[in-house]
Order: sequence, then structure tokens, then C-alpha cells
Amino acid sequence: MKSKIPVVPSKMLLPFILVTSLFALWGFANAVTDPMVQAFKKVLELSNSQAAWVQMAFYGGYFCMALPASIFMRKYSYKTGILIGLGLYAVGALLFYPAATTEKFWFFCLGLYILTFGLAFLETAANPYALAMGPKETATQRLNLAQAFNPVGLILGLFVAQQFVLKNLQSDDIENFSSLDEASKLLIKTSDLLVIRNPYVILGLVLIGVFVLFLVSKMPQSREEGHLPSIKETFKNLAKNKNYTLGVLAQVLYVGAQIMCWTYIYQYAEGIGVDSVTAGYYQMVAFVLFTVGRAVGTYMLRFIGSGKLLMLFALLAIVFVSGTIVLNGLLGLYALVGVSFCMSLMFPTIYGIALGDLTEEQSKVGSAGLVMAIVGGALMPKLQGSIIDFGGAGVSDIKILGVSEINFSFILPMLCFIYIMWYGFLVGNREKTQKIHSS
Repeated sequence: MKSKIPVVPSKMLLPFILVTSLFALWGFANAVTDPMVQAFKKVLELSNSQAAWVQMAFYGGYFCMALPASIFMRKYSYKTGILIGLGLYAVGALLFYPAATTEKFWFFCLGLYILTFGLAFLETAANPYALAMGPKETATQRLNLAQAFNPVGLILGLFVAQQFVLKNLQSDDIENFSSLDEASKLLIKTSDLLVIRNPYVILGLVLIGVFVLFLVSKMPQSREEGHLPSIKETFKNLAKNKNYTLGVLAQVLYVGAQIMCWTYIYQYAEGIGVDSVTAGYYQMVAFVLFTVGRAVGTYMLRFIGSGKLLMLFALLAIVFVSGTIVLNGLLGLYALVGVSFCMSLMFPTIYGIALGDLTEEQSKVGSAGLVMAIVGGALMPKLQGSIIDFGGAGVSDIKILGVSEINFSFILPMLCFIYIMWYGFLVGNREKTQKIHSS
């Protein structure tokens, strides 16, 4: 009976396609920005801690704007929130033009900060909007379908960063760039900042086009009628909802695990003698597996409950991370790449479960907590980096419990997946109980 319920009703198909395009757009921003840490470090001769401001600006924008965005959308429609998000996203991307002209690092960070204001609006609106575009029974499956286009943006973003930015940086081709005279460095610096600028400016122009497309399109409002509860009352109700609060923690740990497994693939490769360029191709394979996993997971949700499937994918992730820790050489790297297949289902499924039994207005505020959970991507990798640095600046300076420090550091994502498996188990039991009562 469940499989006969439409995932997306025919009357919602066009609006759903438009909303789905947003998932690819913020995936592109996430993937194209990660390599910029290394790019800015080289071009502007920054320290590691200074270059880390790129990620701090990126995740800081998400964290700061998610709650204001949700409060705004309690009063206005999802469409209005999406238009504001696209506008801020475009402004932040276009700020890379004056930033490259002034050659000021803080200006680039400001552009990223404003850009992620827009992403916070988009994610806070698009995720619950996709859930609301059809029957409640297929909401999680519908969100997984929309999220399946997020890794398409990830792959495209990584491709653009590698092929059109990193490969064209003159400062990266010169072995002793820092030893050049100031005039030579200035010329190379100016040229390289233009290389960094171009994809963002082109992206900004594309976003203006998408903004116009949404502006002229008729979108369902999906608003509740009647009394609008106070924001304080909504927060109290959310705090009492164990399904939601446990889901927010699961999302913090999931995003942290995802960024750890993707960020430190380069350091893991370094530990077994694989160069960074080759490691980038392994990351590309990880993104492809992530895409395939989304498609497979979305299909399996037609037959398996979301909680049980989340538990199974988390269990498989634990197996792969265990291989990453205990195996040496390429086998360990293969296991690390394989984790991406398991992670593919987690973000949208946790999102759908956490918001599953909330009202429309509670979802608008509740979605903010789940978007703010993205801050796990800034906090957890920092902790893993401290483990890797425990024995020195290298990635294999010492052994911890018989394995190198880089291998041991992946105990952190393993702990994250153990919690997610437990959360899926709890939800699966609840779904089983509800099914018995309804039959």
C-alpha cells in the first residue's frame, strides 16, 4: 500500500523540480569552497590558522542566519525565504569581484559569510518545503529524492575547483614562491586572485537567473491557518519533543562525520604515500558513491522504514570506518571512500525523521536547529586535527593503540555513526509500534 502513495503529486511536480535545483546549488558552494583554504594559503602566503578563516566564515554564516531565517519564514512564505536566500547567495558570490580588485583576504571572507547567509535561508526553507510537497507518508522519501541532487552539485563544485582554479594557480606551480621578489609575487598574486574570483562571479550571475525564475513561478504556499503560536511556545514544544532533540544531535554528529571523512581523505592519503592530486580523484569517487547511495537509499525507503534503514546504513558506515582504522595502505583508503555511500542517506533521513511529527509552523523553527547543526562540520574536524597533530606536524608521527595517529583519528566519525545507529534503532522501534497499532 505504501509504495502506491505518490512521492510527488503531479500538481506539485514543477515546483518540486525548482526546489530540487536548490539542493545542487548549495552542494556546489560547499564543494568549491573547501579547496579554497589551500588556494588562499598559497596565494596570500597565510598560515594554516589564518587560512582556516575561510571555513570559519562559511560555517559561521550558516550558524548565525539559520534561526533568523526560520523566524522570518514563520511570518512569510517558503517562496519569499527562497528568494531572499538566492539574493544573498548571489550578493556574496559577486563580492568576490571587488575582493579580487582590492586583494584583501577579509573581503573574500566577507563574501563567503554573506553567501552562506543565503545558503542558510535556502536550506531552512527548501528542506521542510520538500517535506510538505505531498503526502506525509512519503515525506522522508521525497526529501531523499530532492537531496539526491545535492551530490551532483558537490561533484561539479569539486571539478570546477580542481580544473579551473587549483590547476591554474601560478603560485602553486612555482616551488619557492615565497622567495620571489615582491614585484614578481605581486603579479602572480593578482593573476591568481582573478582565477579564484571567476567561478564565484559566474555563479553569482547564474543565481540571478534562478532568482528571476522563482520570482515568476507560481509556488504553493503551504501555510497553516489560524493562531500562530509564540516563538517561545514553539521552542518549548520543540524542547519537549525527544524525537526532534535527539535528531538535532544526530545531525550535528552526522555533519561532523561527513566533513571529517571528506576533509582528512588528503591526510590519510599522505600517510600512505599518495599525493594530493591523486587523493582528489579518490574524493571524486567518494562523491560519486555518495550520489549513488542517495539514489539507492531513496528507492529502498519505499520498502523499509526510515529509522531501520538509517540504522542499517550507519552500521555499514561503522564497518567501513573500522577498515579505515585497522587496514593499512590502499585498502584503508578504499574503506574511507566507501563510507560516503553509507553517509548519503543520513542527512535527509535524519531531517525527515526529526521534523516528521511537527506542525507546519513548528517545522519552520525546527528546521533552523537542523541547519544550525551544520556547525558540527566546523567543530568535529578541529578535534580530529588535534588528534592527528598529537605526535607532531606529520600524519604518522606516532602510533596510538597500534595504529598511526591519522588512522586512529577516525575513531571520532565511528563514534558519531554509533550514535546515529542508536537513533535509527529507536525510531525503527517506534515505527514498528505505530504500524502494529494502525493495523
